[in-house]
Amino acid sequence: MRGRQLLIGLVAVLMVVTALGLVLLRPDGGEASEPLPQSGERVRGTVTAAAAVSCEEPEAGPPGEDLGSGDGGCQRITVRIDEGSDEGASVEQVGGANATERTGVGDRVVLIRSPGDVPLVERYQLSDVQRGRSLAGLALLFAVAVVALGRWRGLLALAGLGVSLVVLVLWLVPALLDGRPPLLTATVGASAVMLLVLLLGHGPSVRTATAVVGTAASLLLTLALATLFVELASLSGLTSDEATFVQALFGDLDLRGLLLAGIVIGALGILDDVTVTQVSTVYELRAADPAMPVRALYRAGLRVGRDHVASLVNTLLLAYAGASLPLLVVFTTSGEGLIGTLTNGPVAEEVVRTLVGSIGLVAAVPITTALAAVMCPPAVPVVSGDAAAGSGTDL
Repeated sequence: MRGRQLLIGLVAVLMVVTALGLVLLRPDGGEASEPLPQSGERVRGTVTAAAAVSCEEPEAGPPGEDLGSGDGGCQRITVRIDEGSDEGASVEQVGGANATERTGVGDRVVLIRSPGDVPLVERYQLSDVQRGRSLAGLALLFAVAVVALGRWRGLLALAGLGVSLVVLVLWLVPALLDGRPPLLTATVGASAVMLLVLLLGHGPSVRTATAVVGTAASLLLTLALATLFVELASLSGLTSDEATFVQALFGDLDLRGLLLAGIVIGALGILDDVTVTQVSTVYELRAADPAMPVRALYRAGLRVGRDHVASLVNTLLLAYAGASLPLLVVFTTSGEGLIGTLTNGPVAEEVVRTLVGSIGLVAAVPITTALAAVMCPPAVPVVSGDAAAGSGTDL
């Protein structure tokens, strides 16, 4: 009983500290948080005609030619503007054959409207394709799959996902742009996401409190290791086009801190998975064998955890490798060899991210399993049939 009270007390302290952090580090809505100035207004449109034309002489292409014919170099399209002051008007665009510009009749696209009073033919530039419907359909399919399997619990998990996005987009990123300490801000944001997701998805209980404490302890270890090895490896955070772009826009932003913040946030999702699974495993083992001693319960849960970790470590590696595959292609074909490739700045960041996250993942298993084994209801002594009968007679 005392151990459970201590556990719940730790969670209460974590909630209070996190709430204070959210208030003290909240973005103030300064200039850094304002939207970036845009070169033009985004306007939706629909392709009404498309023709393949020569890139050298685009005007010479035969109008109405089938999209798949011609030299395959460039394309002339006619776009009907579907909103704004020029709604209903049509503009003609000529462009290359990349994924954005290669469109067909009926495709929904996005145009950029240039500011100022310019002729209609020069006012719009093809920017992108509209993906809202396809992404909304995919999101709906995902939600249906989660709710179909998890039912009420799945619905709560989706709510937790929404809360996570709100914290990251409306609190964490604006706070970082306002100059808040990246590492501290990411830690507070990760703690808020952890508490909200676990409490929403699993409800307030000793089991949830166990998962929260196990996740928090593993996250602190991940944070310490990330800080140490980012320093030892001399990683600056300025190794990608995105980081260069961010530095150009916000020159005083701490990119190394941003890298550490990304490692912490990235590790949180997989840690939640491991800790919740280990707590559930231990409690199910207790339900299956109420007489199992704490030590045996811990060992049995740890065996399950080892199998889980063995697959998740590979998952982490493949996830990061998949996200960085174009980068790996560049460096592996550069002739630098395996060591040269792995120690190159951008790849080294992913190596540190993967290994630090994996160590935190490994540590989460014994920590959470031990907590769950201790916090489980106490073992019930096995009662023989005669003793049970005698006991029943006494009652």
